[in-house]
Amino acid sequence: MTLTGLAVRNLGRNKFRVVLTVVGVAVAVVAFLLLRTVIWAWASGAEWAAKDRVVTRHKVTFVMTLPKRYVEDVRNAPHVKAVTWANWFGGKDPKHDREFFSALAADPSTYFSVYDEMKVPPDQLETWKHDRQGAIVGDVLAKKLGWKVGDRVALESGIYPGNWEFNIDAIYTTTAKSVDRSTMIFQWDYLNDSLPAGRKDQVGWIVSRVDDPSHVADIGVGLDKRFEDLDTPTLSQDERSFNASFLAMFSAILNAMDIISAVILVIMTLILGNTIAMGVRERTSEYGVLRAIGFLPGHVALWIVFESLVLGVLGGVVGVLLAWPFINFGVGRFLEENMGAFFPYFRLETANMLLGIGIAALLGAAASAVPAWRASKLVVVDAVRRVA
Repeated sequence: MTLTGLAVRNLGRNKFRVVLTVVGVAVAVVAFLLLRTVIWAWASGAEWAAKDRVVTRHKVTFVMTLPKRYVEDVRNAPHVKAVTWANWFGGKDPKHDREFFSALAADPSTYFSVYDEMKVPPDQLETWKHDRQGAIVGDVLAKKLGWKVGDRVALESGIYPGNWEFNIDAIYTTTAKSVDRSTMIFQWDYLNDSLPAGRKDQVGWIVSRVDDPSHVADIGVGLDKRFEDLDTPTLSQDERSFNASFLAMFSAILNAMDIISAVILVIMTLILGNTIAMGVRERTSEYGVLRAIGFLPGHVALWIVFESLVLGVLGGVVGVLLAWPFINFGVGRFLEENMGAFFPYFRLETANMLLGIGIAALLGAAASAVPAWRASKLVVVDAVRRVA
């Protein structure tokens, strides 16, 4: 028998209470990990963004368009080696309860060279380039809607009225976690030729790849100077800053999640502290006996702290075991399919799992501080005579 072994054995003296405590801590850990994964996944798009891509949009707001002639001006700018453009189309599938998803009208000859982390089989890509109504869809979206290569689908758009028909020519995958796998991409000319004269030849944004990522900010400034005196000024940002600008719009939500995470940790501490305090009260006379036969106050405190520490670790491990399938195969799958623009990759990372277990252990030890201190200060005679 060792001091730490005795502390662990004490946990088995009231199994029902220990099980309830572990479950309570595990539920708190699951909620904590879910919130941390939301924050992590939300910010990861900016962290994983390509360092050599510059996004040029309307200076006032992202929803306003740019003249297509700007594409050539960007292409002829210094340090720019490739350019593409796209328009936001939106998409609703009437066969799936008007399921909404991300859809873009893009330039077929340049889009997948600028976004080279999006992988399309060469033969399917060539078919798409020669199919005016062709579309390429992400593998997650294709799986969700049951689409396969060769299907013909009819969609609706909240921006461009009418029924739009497409041929599914290809399915893309990605090699980067920052790329949405729930998007449909079709030919920009198909959209542009169907618009009235007043809406033709407009692009939503222009994306360029540059030859010097270390000076991407200066290159963006140079691009904006080309258009600052025209009727439609621009704002050019590196892809990381562009993605981060979207996150800034939801900063209040992220701050609220941080506060909720702190509240969950407080609840976890109270759960552990209550269990340990009850155990200490029940064993007060036993601690008095141990002190009487020669054990030191520090030994008593060590038993209590270590018991609470083990309880916290057990709750943390169980919480991680529950959170992993819940987040990866439940919440994560739903968000990637339905909110891929914001959460292209939503998974419980190893670092967050270790964080959850570590915090549970730390709070377990912290929750025992007061009961351990009070037990170490007990007068031996009073402790032996006390009845819980």
